[in-house]
Amino acid sequence: MSEFAETAETAETAEIAGIAETPEIGEIGETVQTAEFAAKAEKLDAADELAAKRAEFVLDEVVYLDGNSLGALPANVPGRVEDVVRRQWGELRIRSWDESGWWTAPERIGDRIAPLVGAAAGQIVVGDSTSVNVFKALVAAVRMAGEDRDEILVDATTFPTDGYIAQSAARMTGRTLRPVAPAEVPAALSGRTAAVLLNHVDYRTGRLHDLPSLTAAVHAAGAVAVWDLCHSAGALPVGLDEHGVDLAVGCTYKYLNGGPGSPAYLYVRRELQDRFDSPLPGWNSHADPFGMRSDFEPAAGAPRGRVGTPDILSMLALEAALEVWEGVSIEAVRAKSLALTDFFLECVGAYAPEGGVESVTPVAHEERGSQVALRCADAGEVMKALIERGVVGDFRHPDVLRFGFTPLYVGFADVERAARVLAEVLRGDGPRGEALR
Repeated sequence: MSEFAETAETAETAEIAGIAETPEIGEIGETVQTAEFAAKAEKLDAADELAAKRAEFVLDEVVYLDGNSLGALPANVPGRVEDVVRRQWGELRIRSWDESGWWTAPERIGDRIAPLVGAAAGQIVVGDSTSVNVFKALVAAVRMAGEDRDEILVDATTFPTDGYIAQSAARMTGRTLRPVAPAEVPAALSGRTAAVLLNHVDYRTGRLHDLPSLTAAVHAAGAVAVWDLCHSAGALPVGLDEHGVDLAVGCTYKYLNGGPGSPAYLYVRRELQDRFDSPLPGWNSHADPFGMRSDFEPAAGAPRGRVGTPDILSMLALEAALEVWEGVSIEAVRAKSLALTDFFLECVGAYAPEGGVESVTPVAHEERGSQVALRCADAGEVMKALIERGVVGDFRHPDVLRFGFTPLYVGFADVERAARVLAEVLRGDGPRGEALR
């Protein structure tokens, strides 16, 4: 019998005997349970092959579980940004476009991101925001599909901006937009479908959608697949090349730790690059950018996805941040991510009062990203109380607590502490807890 099974059997026997009603006995039981989970966390942390990566980030005593909104600061970034500002800009000035590699940064940094999303070099360009890249990708996808296809499918559970942009793209291209739940996409596809815009991981629930099978279904219908990777890149394998994804976009300030507002990226599969017709042609995506010609001739390859002058300061901060990935396999990250989220769900199940929270994140590994979303009453106030006690997650309207687990710097002791503090808040322990009763 395992140690956890023995603990459960002891607790059941005590309840039958009526002794669990005695406060002292109940408190002893909770203490034993806490000690067991703390010991398990210590053992898991000791065996963690990514544990040393934590030292490469600027962290404090707070349990930071909001990396799915903004990643922690890699320790090497401040010094790199200072060099960019003081030397590259301050001393070299305009010479840095050549001498410091500013001009080639969008493709160079794209090639650093490529292995993290399963792409070969030469297919990703960094720049602009996720929203702008969604617009570029979706309109280009419709243009690739041809005039005889008059419908766009969009993930009905998508992040709102993706939906807004899909609406605008449909109006501009004269197509009809139809929101569809990801699981219903295969049945919704037809000869009318031009493009499908999907999220790899649902931003509210953490549900991981089946990119390989959905991409295959889109292709079988003759349509173009566009994927939003904001909540999966840097947290789990994506396999863009392996699964034949046509176009993809993603941000870099979540699991890639690029910093607030760091530039996004655009993936265009190599076989489609000569057909990629951007709705936002700019001088930076021109085949002869310094020719200043009045007619537009698109550049070859990934640079077709560029528009205007690259945002160098934030881009080079991102490049420095990506150095923490050296020597790290995305498979190891995924393994730890699943272990962290499994352990969190286990601790919450053991610590939280019955009926206090309900997980809306799938239990099955193949359906889970790297976050856990819990539904509870007064979720906004609960999250405020957690943050006051040093556990940082975030709240999504109307009743969801989100906890993001970034494997490069989150440990198992963090997980146990977060679940324990959550249980204390839900039970009403402490000043703010009293207000939640």
